Amino acid sequence: MIAGAAQAQDYRPTFHPDTLKGPPIGRANEVLVLGTPHLSGLPKTFDMALLAPLIDRLAAWKPTGIATEDLSGLQCDALRRYPARYAATVESYCYDPSNAGLAIGLDVPAANAEAERLLAAWPAQPTAAQRRRLAAVFIAAGERNSALVQWLRLPEAERRAGDSLNDEQAAFLETFKTRRNESTVIAAVLAARLGLERLWSVDDHSADAPDNSDPAGQKAFEAAIMKAWDNPVSHARRAQDQTLRANLDKPDGVLNLYRAYNAAEAQLMAYKGDFGAAFVEPSPEGFGRQYLGFWETRNLRMVGNIRDVLGQHPGMRMLAIVGASHKGYYEAYLNQMHDVRLISADAVLR
Repeated sequence: MIAGAAQAQDYRPTFHPDTLKGPPIGRANEVLVLGTPHLSGLPKTFDMALLAPLIDRLAAWKPTGIATEDLSGLQCDALRRYPARYAATVESYCYDPSNAGLAIGLDVPAANAEAERLLAAWPAQPTAAQRRRLAAVFIAAGERNSALVQWLRLPEAERRAGDSLNDEQAAFLETFKTRRNESTVIAAVLAARLGLERLWSVDDHSADAPDNSDPAGQKAFEAAIMKAWDNPVSHARRAQDQTLRANLDKPDGVLNLYRAYNAAEAQLMAYKGDFGAAFVEPSPEGFGRQYLGFWETRNLRMVGNIRDVLGQHPGMRMLAIVGASHKGYYEAYLNQMHDVRLISADAVLR
């Protein structure tokens, strides 16, 4: 048994996808991973206009697709079918598009198919009526961030109800554009500025599980993870973050925060202070390993969603905006893809 364990530990595969990059013909897919704080967690006094220098630099890179940390309408539709496991996930991360679907006679899968059909034949100069119709379809599809892109691409005088978009939805989109979230005030704004028609929702919560049915077991799990997080690296990250956030209103304050979040050393610190610390916590139940397993699975599936989009649109320049703790995993997994070239955020944020 000991010999077998040693052989398993020493085994190294001979196939290394990251060394077999391409394509031999045509443009490679380029991916820029932007680690971000969740803007909803910034102080209420933070002026979203301060994001302008960041958006300017991202626009200068000229992405042709933007992926966000949002659940797709299709995944939310699937999770709703298994409430015993995903009821809390749906409540936290999804919205109910059923009324929007009833208004245009399309459920979530049908609305997604209709959006794809419309975009496949999308004219170079769509009318305002076409944009309003597509916005309504996106809302019914569970893709309200893409609906916002269409809303922002309309001239202000045309931002009104009509063409399947009802008064309630028009009012919602007008309010939604100010929501303190990186998908709305960065991704959607950037997409509209660059002339893109949609965003790509690539988050994944299919690895979620309900809280332990045994309250004592759940309490023990939470205590073990909290104890693992109480470590010097985690404290150093928190102190750095407090300093960065305290200077957000200073010249280059926002850029300095994003530069720090996307620096090479930040990815290893995130591991050592969080996931790596959980990995080595000693509970006999392996609580930390359960947590780490969820995290790795989620990131693998998120990157799988990105790869799916890239596979359908070869040669894309994709900006993937995601919570900063995901960035290291995103880049490590994406780097295994033959047809993906990673772009350094350092150069773009300079």
